[in-house]
Amino acid sequence: MFRTRKIGVVAAALAVTASLGLAACGGDDSGDSGDGKTLRLWHYEGPNSAMGIAWAKAIEDFKASHPGVEVVYEEKGFEQIRQNAGMILNSNEAPDLMEYNKGNASAGLLSKQGLLTDMTEEVTKRGWDKKIPASIATTSKYDQNGVMGGDKWYGVTNYGEYVMVYYNKDEFKRLNLQVPTTLAEFETVMQKFKDDGKTPLAVGGAEYPAQQIFYQLALSQATNTFVDDFQLYKNKVNFQGPEMTYGATKFAEWVSKGYIAKDSAGVKAEDMGVNFIQGKSPILISGSWWYGRFSDEIKYDWGTFLFPGNTLQAGSGGNLWVIPTSAKNKSLAYDFIEITMKPEIQALLGNSGGVPIGADASAITDAKNKELIENFNKINAANGLAFYPDWPAPGYYDVLVAGMQNLINGSKTPQAVLDEIATPYNDNLASIGK
Repeated sequence: MFRTRKIGVVAAALAVTASLGLAACGGDDSGDSGDGKTLRLWHYEGPNSAMGIAWAKAIEDFKASHPGVEVVYEEKGFEQIRQNAGMILNSNEAPDLMEYNKGNASAGLLSKQGLLTDMTEEVTKRGWDKKIPASIATTSKYDQNGVMGGDKWYGVTNYGEYVMVYYNKDEFKRLNLQVPTTLAEFETVMQKFKDDGKTPLAVGGAEYPAQQIFYQLALSQATNTFVDDFQLYKNKVNFQGPEMTYGATKFAEWVSKGYIAKDSAGVKAEDMGVNFIQGKSPILISGSWWYGRFSDEIKYDWGTFLFPGNTLQAGSGGNLWVIPTSAKNKSLAYDFIEITMKPEIQALLGNSGGVPIGADASAITDAKNKELIENFNKINAANGLAFYPDWPAPGYYDVLVAGMQNLINGSKTPQAVLDEIATPYNDNLASIGK
């Protein structure tokens, strides 16, 4: 999912050498053109995140099992990759392996543009298709139009993620509040904090967090049919229908009631996270990718619960390992992915606050981490993973950011915002003949 980490950003050379001869729908050339002695690897996980910890150990193991091979790891910012991936992968600066966001608007778009390697043969040969549950594999596989759930693998994930509610247990205890189980109870809790002089929710309106709150609210009125229609284009979506209308109207109501600060439109995800870490706001609605960092940095007693009342939750398989079509050492890239699938790496991921897809449950020793994984498994077993709202169309992330900022600022009505976010969505459907 989209996120901003507390990490340094290494500048990338973006000189484009227009590789316009790439075949549409991704390259299928699995051959190596490099020297087999260097693996260039990019990811954007913070060093104290669960994934950052696990990938660091995977790099160590890779070096041990590949003597003489140098790993050139470059730490990137999520926004840097999101904004520049097309240029980077269409140039001689592309790495051999990189982490990239999943969904139609991200990995799907790059696969359609021919910038990602079709990994299907290698995935099958190495048995990864047997290790990754079908519901998680949806976001790794794309069709000729770049729509997820297709028949070809353009990426591999080895963890899950989902949106939840983080809360300050000390603050709940101070006001004698219980964990809410319905949306009405949740609003009562937030009103108690507002009456106490606190803005209940830490929110980042300048990036992904606000749109995920909107989506969670929409999902409270939704069924799996709505998710299939919105994300997989099964049927046309009515943006003025009950799901989207409720999400936008309730979000605007939360702003008017002071549950969401009116100055949060310009707040980035990083600043939102720091707000919660410092105890300024007692509640944060965001993804499991924060879990490891919160475990490392928060000094007060905190916990999590699922968004109250929802059977559908924003979530999916985690970000993908993708291999650019222009990668020079693809065999090394496959070998590294293999190491990240190892049980010991999966267990480290789980014990560091991540949601592994291949760890032995008995190897997860921390009670909080067990709860995190159990909640994900519960959602997945109920077919409750509803993906993320920005996935359906290229550029939709920015459309939703602008829409949520308009709701926070009060500059547009919920109905007007829904009309605005409907237009690029429907334009994208028309462009692929849907």
